[in-house]
Amino acid sequence: MKIALFGNPNVGKSLIFQQLTGIGVEISNFPGTTVDMLSGRVCFAREQVEIIDLPGIYALDGIDEQEIQVRSFLEVNPPDVLVVVLDATNLERNLYLLLQVAEYQIPVIVSANISDEAEKQGLVIDYPKLADILGVEVIPTVATEGKNIKAIVSSALQDANTITAEVMYDRHIEAGVRSLVKLEGCTRLDALNALEGIGNNQALLTSAATIAEDIEGQHRMTVHQMLAGNRHNAAERIAREVTTEAKRVRPGRSLDQLITRSFPGIPILIAVMTLLLLSVFYIGSFFEELIVGLFNQYLINPFLALGLDPFLEQVGYSLLIAIQAGMGIAFPFVFVFYVLISILEGSGYMTRAAFLADQAMHRIGMHGQALIPMILGFGCNVPALMAIRALSRRERVIASFLVSMVPCSARTVIIAGIVAVFVGVGAAISIYLIVFVLIILTGLVLAKVTPGEQFGMILEMAPMRKPNPGIALRRAWLHMKEFLFIAMPLLMVSSVILGVLQYFGVIAAFQAIFAPFMMAVLGLPDYASTSLIFGILRKEMAFETLAILAGTADLGAVMTSAQLYIFAVVSVLFVPCVSTIAVLYREMGLKITALVCCYTLTLGMVVGAALHLIFSMM
Repeated sequence: MKIALFGNPNVGKSLIFQQLTGIGVEISNFPGTTVDMLSGRVCFAREQVEIIDLPGIYALDGIDEQEIQVRSFLEVNPPDVLVVVLDATNLERNLYLLLQVAEYQIPVIVSANISDEAEKQGLVIDYPKLADILGVEVIPTVATEGKNIKAIVSSALQDANTITAEVMYDRHIEAGVRSLVKLEGCTRLDALNALEGIGNNQALLTSAATIAEDIEGQHRMTVHQMLAGNRHNAAERIAREVTTEAKRVRPGRSLDQLITRSFPGIPILIAVMTLLLLSVFYIGSFFEELIVGLFNQYLINPFLALGLDPFLEQVGYSLLIAIQAGMGIAFPFVFVFYVLISILEGSGYMTRAAFLADQAMHRIGMHGQALIPMILGFGCNVPALMAIRALSRRERVIASFLVSMVPCSARTVIIAGIVAVFVGVGAAISIYLIVFVLIILTGLVLAKVTPGEQFGMILEMAPMRKPNPGIALRRAWLHMKEFLFIAMPLLMVSSVILGVLQYFGVIAAFQAIFAPFMMAVLGLPDYASTSLIFGILRKEMAFETLAILAGTADLGAVMTSAQLYIFAVVSVLFVPCVSTIAVLYREMGLKITALVCCYTLTLGMVVGAALHLIFSMM
């Protein structure tokens, strides 16, 4: 049994999917973040059910990559049941897509999600009447609270039907469809698509083009415009029949009016982002000091006191240092960051941030919605780069450079764990300022030299709501599971290998090659070169490897404040991690990937050298 979740962007499909399947899906109020078809399985009434989360789209007849992807899926590999998720606060617009999918004759049930917000806005929807008009089951749901989510699978298995509501198309359209069905032997759906120029049957498309030209000549508008108008009229009629407006429970726009204006919206945005970073620094630093101290007292010092064979002691010590670095340094900062960013996402604030940033983003060659992958990049550059698919080709090229430069949570580990702890919070904040200035300058240059047309932004505002702490913690834990089961084993294995190579003198020989450059140009100790190389595997490993090679997590005891600061800046600007490089290659190709890597490598070295020169003159 195969069930697919289908609907507009930002209607709660991914949250419903996560609650039904229990697997780790990104849940946020960012429009356009669901860029892949995600699949999970659930067992219901002793039956195995596959659930697929389709990308959010606004129409099935467009040329957008996601629209083509979904349309192809429904035509070539249709699910047994389609769960159409509607936004109850925007029923008319959502019904437009529902009426399009009715042409596909796939069994459907409807989830009218965000029904609680509709009530707060004073909208009274007659769900039984809507079900009668559509001819399918309609379930009012509140995904953030889990309300009626369990009923979706049981209804899909037992109550799914094809939609009986029909769109009354213009008589010339209907005549053209009948002619194509009779002459070409195609289905009604294929005929409608062919009139819009959609399909692979060249004979059908040729016949349809002739009929479409005749229809457009009579009406002085395209077939696409006529079909869209008919569907919008039908959607508006149904929404009007089932919806009445009662007295609002509370004002719905007062907060939006406050945070979406330039003033005080922009100062609020700056304050929120600053507070986020300061919270990560202070909370993460507290737990780092606690965990590192416990490791030293109860594990590392007792182990060194055993007096083992030098080789075994080196291997064991390297392993313990790796665990200490991962659990004591990376874990607190990454977990705190994801908890806080999940709270902001759950509140719906991020779409307001994109709205505020639109004018500024245009100056660097993109529109405000590009802020979404930029902010995603604070968590991880990998999903951030995947989110740029919704942008134009020109914007994707620019975003490839800028997103790769955004300090992700792994880079935040470096900034917070090295600079905030051993140098000061003010110095840590200054690194973000340096990076942001470089991102802006890079964007200004790319906006001038990158070919292509710049487009405007259409952005849907998700309703502001109280964040769900449980969802925020679950989402943060999903990221931490990736760290524990992927990054930690990699760190432990690489640490042991480093320890063995260090014991036999291989690391010393490698470092001797780069020592003159590291010392003369960057003013860093020779082992910093090895740390930077390991940072390409995972960014936080640059910090952790530095602690391993320095022989202590107390880096302030072996490096000066200037050296720690320069190392952090170079690490943050250095070549992206291998995961980011792989996704960048898949999304943009070899040329752009190579240019991004060369640019960030050069930028890191030039800025590091400039900082060394400045510090040496002070």
